[in-house]
Amino acid sequence: MAAPLLFRAIPLHRIRLQHHRLAVGFFTSTRRLLSTVADSTRPDETLSPADKNTTVLSAKDPPKHPRWDDPDFRKWKDGEAEILRDIEPIILLIKEILHSDRYMDGERLTAEDEQAVVEKLLAYHPHSEDKIGCGLDSIMVDRHPQFRHSRCLFVVRTDGGWIDFSYQKCLRAYIRDKYPTCAERFIRGHYKRSSG
Repeated sequence: MAAPLLFRAIPLHRIRLQHHRLAVGFFTSTRRLLSTVADSTRPDETLSPADKNTTVLSAKDPPKHPRWDDPDFRKWKDGEAEILRDIEPIILLIKEILHSDRYMDGERLTAEDEQAVVEKLLAYHPHSEDKIGCGLDSIMVDRHPQFRHSRCLFVVRTDGGWIDFSYQKCLRAYIRDKYPTCAERFIRGHYKRSSG
């Protein structure tokens, strides 16, 4: 009776033994891998000639980025950062005006917001004289007549007429005027389409 019980337990011992071998193999290969990594970080004088041909990066030797060393690229990145710092306040204001519940559809902007929009945006619109027409009464927020899901800014004229204007066209013209050397590259990189 003891013999049949012994034979039934043999498959369980095999499974446990195989599991043990897998675990030992995993830890052995991991130990080998770690020891080769530790060996590869030795100073150059202890490396063999064959090992010196391979490039090993360490914290002392950061990877080289030739673009960052290029003075023109550095100049571009500095110019890009300057433009972003300059236009960020007006962009944040416009997004708050258009996308928050600060203004209802058809509502006129406050005097402070209107002054910022006129001075920082509308003054630079490529067709600002046509937009203002007979005179500027106010700036308001409303739904676009064709694209009812979009809110935009409108010039309300002194004769009661009103017309929409693109704040992005104004920003592009402002950037072209104030930063002529970086403008086109900035506009290509930061705006989906470049409008004139």
